[in-house]
Amino acid sequence: MAAPTSGVIDVWAQPGFPQLIHMPEMESLRRWAKVTPPPEGIPIELTLAEMDATGVEKAFLRPWMRPEGVIISNDDIAALVQKYPDRFLGMATVDPRRPMAAVRELERAVKELGLRALHMLPWIWNLPPNDRLYYPLFVKCIELGIPFCCQVGHTGPLFPSEPGRPIPYIDEVALAFPELTIVGGHIGYPWTDEMIALAAKYPNVYIDTSAHLPKYYPRSLVEFMNGRGQDKVLFATNYPMLFFTPCLSQIEGLGLKPEAQEKFLRLNAIRVFGL
Repeated sequence: MAAPTSGVIDVWAQPGFPQLIHMPEMESLRRWAKVTPPPEGIPIELTLAEMDATGVEKAFLRPWMRPEGVIISNDDIAALVQKYPDRFLGMATVDPRRPMAAVRELERAVKELGLRALHMLPWIWNLPPNDRLYYPLFVKCIELGIPFCCQVGHTGPLFPSEPGRPIPYIDEVALAFPELTIVGGHIGYPWTDEMIALAAKYPNVYIDTSAHLPKYYPRSLVEFMNGRGQDKVLFATNYPMLFFTPCLSQIEGLGLKPEAQEKFLRLNAIRVFGL
């Protein structure tokens, strides 16, 4: 079955702002992809044009923060969502090292800016998700009714991969906070089977496929998507690190059942994020 011409929801994307795609941390990704991004970045109009051409109805945009400061702010994301409300949804991020300020900012981002999830990169803080600094944020996510979305697996940037291990870190968080919805991005590779095990074990743990072209999805993940994990895996690209076009052109090659493909590309995102 070919990928649908409309209705796809991408749950991990970023605006192609130059300050993001030219970050020093992205050098290894640029080297792998053999691309040199334009100095001026990727205009949002080009992003929308590719979404139109590939059938991506909506994309979740994620902000970026690192210990040195903000790269893309929650307000930046909210401004794009407000400008294109039918095409973009937004996530928030915070500095976990300042728990009270982080909780207040998360509440502002959701209640005032309309953002729909908390997005964190454990590797950039060198803090695995079971670190106590995240715990106030998990409580606030549950209170606000939003998912916690984070990277799992090894790091493409040249940083330690240990914070991205699904077991024990995501496992311990899911045990301590059974009401928390957790979406692990980047499929957990090379620990994908651990991430599959957690998604099967916990009702509120999910996987997104960002940062991996479909032709490289591990066979175990495809089998999970096609079987008992039909409700557990969400489509994502990690745009602009991967573009919509190659990701969606390779969906047909996965051999998904029609109902599994529809859940993967759209319905699971609607349910998990309450769209």
